[in-house]
Amino acid sequence: REASMKSLHGILGYSDEPLVSVDYIGNPNSATIDSLATSAVGAGFIKVVGWYDNEWGYSSRTADLANFMVEKGI
Repeated sequence: REASMKSLHGILGYSDEPLVSVDYIGNPNSATIDSLATSAVGAGFIKVVGWYDNEWGYSSRTADLANFMVEKGI
């Protein structure tokens, strides 16, 4: 949760709401961790569930890369 609000804000999301796949359409994050579906599985294992809009999230990261390249004069 902390990373989604600080260092990975806009890249990684975090949700503790009961959402479904259509709720993530158009979400610019690369992935949003679903805390309600994430759980401990046995000793030392965690099942992490993440949702994403593969087209919009990817497009957002591509735009970030293009902006970075412009800023660096590449």
